[in-house]
Amino acid sequence: MGQKILLNAVEIDVILHRLACQLIEKHTDFKNTVLIGIQPRGVFFADRIIKVLKEEYHVKDLDYGRLDITFYRDDFRRGEKPLAANKTKIDFIVEDKKVVFIDDVLYTGRSIRAALTAVQSFGRPAEIELLSFIDRRFSRHLPIQPDYNGRQVDAINEEKVIVNWKENDGEDVVYLVSK
Repeated sequence: MGQKILLNAVEIDVILHRLACQLIEKHTDFKNTVLIGIQPRGVFFADRIIKVLKEEYHVKDLDYGRLDITFYRDDFRRGEKPLAANKTKIDFIVEDKKVVFIDDVLYTGRSIRAALTAVQSFGRPAEIELLSFIDRRFSRHLPIQPDYNGRQVDAINEEKVIVNWKENDGEDVVYLVSK
């Protein structure tokens, strides 16, 4: 099994700042926008984006939530072992708001499809956008594309993209792992 570093800590930081600037450019004061991290791994990325927006760009009053999609997934009962649920924490209404889903790796699109269904429990958004850190663009099963994209990766066959965050994994790095 081989692994290659796709992004190091400096490159990750540059991408985080670029994506934060793109969000500011589109949503300005975020008064009618809510940011939602997709559990589990998208939350680490979302936490970092929120931190950059608040600390570096002084954006105030961000509505930020975490959405668990476990029971909305189409593969919920297909695995050998049951999926473990995460916590949903959305303490605001999404009705008529612009929702930005934040996830670390956009692969088949099935997680985002599940998030689209799950978010309806909190109201009907005016608009939904997707911010992904890594876009595996040739692996899509559904017609879902990111509005904001950190990096496109053309992983093939059995290759996996592993995103490690310093807060959770001890390092900021993105690996391409082949079997």
